[in-house]
Amino acid sequence: MRAVLRVAREELRFIVRTRSATVGLVLLVLLTLVAALTSAQHRREVASFRERQQAQAQAAFEAQPDRHPHRVVHYGQFIYRPLPALAAFDAGVDAFTGNSMFLEGHRQNTANFGDVRQSSLLVRFGQLTPAFVLQVLAPLMLVFLGYGAIAREQETGTLRALLLQGATRGQLLAGKYLALAVIALVCLLPAVVGLVPVALLPDQAASVALLVLAYAAYLLAWCALVLLVSALSRRGRDALVLLLAAWAVMVLLVPRVAPDAASLAYRLPTRLETEVAIQRDLRQIGDSHDPDDPHFAAFKQQVLQRYGVQRIEDLPVNYKGLVAVEGERLTSGLFDRYAARDAALQQGQNRLVRTFSLLSPTVALRQLSAAVSGTDLAAHQRFLAQAERYRYALVQQLNQLQADAVSLADDSAQDPGADQRKRVSSAHWQQMPAFAFRPADSSERLEAGLPGLTTLMLWWLASLGLLALSARRLGAMR
Repeated sequence: MRAVLRVAREELRFIVRTRSATVGLVLLVLLTLVAALTSAQHRREVASFRERQQAQAQAAFEAQPDRHPHRVVHYGQFIYRPLPALAAFDAGVDAFTGNSMFLEGHRQNTANFGDVRQSSLLVRFGQLTPAFVLQVLAPLMLVFLGYGAIAREQETGTLRALLLQGATRGQLLAGKYLALAVIALVCLLPAVVGLVPVALLPDQAASVALLVLAYAAYLLAWCALVLLVSALSRRGRDALVLLLAAWAVMVLLVPRVAPDAASLAYRLPTRLETEVAIQRDLRQIGDSHDPDDPHFAAFKQQVLQRYGVQRIEDLPVNYKGLVAVEGERLTSGLFDRYAARDAALQQGQNRLVRTFSLLSPTVALRQLSAAVSGTDLAAHQRFLAQAERYRYALVQQLNQLQADAVSLADDSAQDPGADQRKRVSSAHWQQMPAFAFRPADSSERLEAGLPGLTTLMLWWLASLGLLALSARRLGAMR
C-alpha cells in the first residue's frame, strides 16, 4: 500500500509542477463553482417568476365578473410548471419543453415558452450547469492530465527503472489511478458543495446521494479509460490523440446521434398532423352543434328517457349544459388517446437512446441525472397529464354549472335582458381549486435512475478490468 501511495504522490507532484495542468484544473474547479452559483440563482429567478405568473393568472381567473359559465370555459386558465430543486444542478429538458399551458374547453393545448425558442442557439449546445461541466468538460480535463501517466514513463524509459526498483505492475497502475481519481474528486467537489443545501430540503437527500454516486462513478470510469489508453500507447502524443477521439465520440457524437436515430425509428407526428387527425376524428365521433348528428340524437333520446319527459324544455336541467358535458367527454377522450400515442412513441425513443449507453457512459449519466433531478421527459409528461386532468375537471364543472344554474329558456332567449338572466355568480369560479403540480417523489426518481446507475457501474468495472489486464503488457516490457 505504501508503494501505491508513493506512486500516487509522485504523480500528483508532477501534475502540480506542470503549470498548464494546474491552471487547467483550477479553472475547471472555478467553472464548476461558478456554474453551481449561477444555476442556483437562475433557478431561483425562474421559480419566482413562474410563481408570480401563476398567482397573477389565478387572480385574473377568480376576478371574472358574474357571467355565463360557458364564457368562463372559453376564458380559460394559464398554469405554470414549477421548477424542482435539483433543476439548478441539471436543467434536463426544461429548456426545450414549454413551461406554461393555456387550458380551455374543447382543446388540449401544448406547453409553450421553452427557453430554447426564446434564446440564442448556444442554449442548444448546453447550459452552464454543474451537470454540463461534469459531463462534458471534466472528462476532457482528465484526458489532458492523465494521457501521459503511463505513456510518458514508457517513452522516457523510466518505466523499466521503476519496475526494476521493485514496484510491481499492479502497484504502478494503482498509484497512477489513485492520483487521477483524486483529481476527478477535486473536480466533483464544488458540485457536491452546491448540492448540500438541496440535500437538506425534504425528500431530496437520497436523490442528491444518488447523483453524487453516479457522477463519481462516471469520472472514475474515465480515469480508468484514460490510464488504459495511456498504458497501451508507447508515446504520449499517440495516447492524447486516441483519448481526444474517444472523448469526442463518447461525449459529443454518440449523445447527439442517439436522439436522431431514435427519432427515425419512432417518428413522432408533428403538431399540425396531430391537429388534422384530431379534427378528422372529431367529425366522426359526433358534432354537438349539429341537431341531426347521429350520436347526439341518440344522446338526446337517452336524456329524455332518463328524466321521463318528451321534450328537452321539460327537463329539470339545462339540456345545453348536458350537451356541453357530453361533448367535452368525447373530445377529451380523443385528446387522451392521441396524448397516450405520443407518450408511447417518446418512451420508445427514450428506450432506444438508452441502448446507446453501451457505447457511451455519457448517455447513461445524462438520462440518470435528468431523471433524478426531476427534469427529464417523464417529468414533463407528468405535468402534461396532470394539466389535462385539471383542465377536464375544471371545464366539466363549468359545464355542469351551466346545466344546473342556467335555465334552457334563458340560455336560448335573445331579448335584451337575457344576457343578465343567464349569468351566474362569480363565487362559483372563485371557489374552484387552483392547479397544483405534484412532482414524482424521491422513491420514484431513484427507481428511474437505477438503470443508469447500473450502466455506469458496469462501465467503471469494465474499465478497471481492462486496465488490470493491460498490466500484463507492462510486465512484458520489463
